[in-house]
Amino acid sequence: MTIETALIMLAAGFLAGALNAAAGGGSFVTIPAMVFVGLPSVAANASSTVALLPGTLTSAWAWRHDYKTLQGIPLSTLLLISLAGGLGGALLLLATPQRAFDGVLPWLLLTGTLAFALGRPLGAALRRKVRIGRGPVLAAQIMLSVYAGYFGGGVGIMMMAVWGMLGEIDIKAMSALRTLLVSAANLVAVLCFVVAGPIWWPETLAMLVAAIGGGYAGARLASRMPDRVLRGFVILFSTVMTAVFFWRAWR
Repeated sequence: MTIETALIMLAAGFLAGALNAAAGGGSFVTIPAMVFVGLPSVAANASSTVALLPGTLTSAWAWRHDYKTLQGIPLSTLLLISLAGGLGGALLLLATPQRAFDGVLPWLLLTGTLAFALGRPLGAALRRKVRIGRGPVLAAQIMLSVYAGYFGGGVGIMMMAVWGMLGEIDIKAMSALRTLLVSAANLVAVLCFVVAGPIWWPETLAMLVAAIGGGYAGARLASRMPDRVLRGFVILFSTVMTAVFFWRAWR
């Protein structure tokens, strides 16, 4: 790893850690940064998940006193779904040919960007008009857990939008549960990636260390900067990255 690559990894990791702590969307920084320095897109996706895992686990621990069942759905059921879905998504990623993933990556970035930008208002609008049962929620949770293990951009917001259609649920409880379940899916995906070996360790470790520092800075930043400003930055950045990767795929 060159000095220039190390500096890019450190900067991207710090920014991603800060964004995840403050507003979310860190993977919109880490994956493009790793592709930019030369990692294949599948390895970049897997390595990014590894680099950001400590931050998500720390957040899950911080929320540990706020976990609740989801409208009577046992927490153990949701955890098992997340673990199984994360494993399925990771295996699906490893089975995806590099060329095919290069083609699908821009669409994944677009999906994550739209979920991040529209998830909250869309979820609020759906809650006013739609109520669904536990069966559809569990089915959606399975699909979202697979998505989390495969790519994961915007998955936390997607989960909260789906859960909101069950009825009125405390936003704090949903935030805690989202953090736990995304962390569970990411954890099993990381174990799968480590065993399978698509991780580029020097770049990953540099980004991981920087992301820890960025997470602390992001938590401090979030207490001082309006949420709409932070979210606006993530949406703008992810939109630009999505456009760049569409151009790269079609060039």
